[in-house]
Amino acid sequence: MVAQPEVSAWRSRVPGVVEVFHAHFTEYAYPMHVHEAWTLLIVDDGAVRYDLDRHEHGTPHDTVSLLPPHVPHNGSPVTARGFRKRVVYLDGTHLGEDLIGSAVDGPDLRDPVLRLRVGQLHTALGHPGDELEAESRLTLIAERLRTHLRPSTPAATPRDSPALARTLRELLDEHLTQGIGLDEAARLVHAHPAHLVRAFSGAYGIAPHQYLMSRRVERARRLLLEGRPPGEVASATGFYDQSHLTRHFKKFVGVTPGRYARPRQA
Repeated sequence: MVAQPEVSAWRSRVPGVVEVFHAHFTEYAYPMHVHEAWTLLIVDDGAVRYDLDRHEHGTPHDTVSLLPPHVPHNGSPVTARGFRKRVVYLDGTHLGEDLIGSAVDGPDLRDPVLRLRVGQLHTALGHPGDELEAESRLTLIAERLRTHLRPSTPAATPRDSPALARTLRELLDEHLTQGIGLDEAARLVHAHPAHLVRAFSGAYGIAPHQYLMSRRVERARRLLLEGRPPGEVASATGFYDQSHLTRHFKKFVGVTPGRYARPRQA
């Protein structure tokens, strides 16, 4: 019996992300086709064989594949088990057309750190409300991809990192409930998003999205102890919904909001 394909696709509110696509195929083979967007691909199980610009390539587990826009390619499973893949389609926000040639020459990148970060990006993209985390991870991923594709480019001289970190922390505190996008924060402080993330993490030992979530959880604890229900607390503290609050609350506190606020027995 032939296994049916498993497909999940959605749009994300993260700037630069055109589509997120997860699939498990056993027998399906893609014909030659093109995309208008960059295809950032990882394979979690099995392997894919594909042709790009008349050259054959493959995708073992530890590889991140970056297929450029407008260049024809196909794809088929290597074994009868098929393959399970996760794909993010990106517009030209993070990767310019000047990188297409380098991507054609070397689309498969063996980089364990990059592979880990792409997996973390997919996890964040799968959780509404975690857009700041996804933006931060995508910014660092794009920076690493550009380094692979343009390794001889000299790094820009960083600005005063402690001052940038302090300014970003103030912005996050000011936008604790409504949130602020990484691109908007970078525009306000006149810094590159990747440098902003690195400056903050270096100064405080925590990523911007982790700082924001920990502050929201801290505020949620106070409201829960006042007797407000978790659903109301989630809305009041900037979480997407109650399940979003529960996931992060348990991560930072160790228990769910309901158990945390359970009345003490005399």
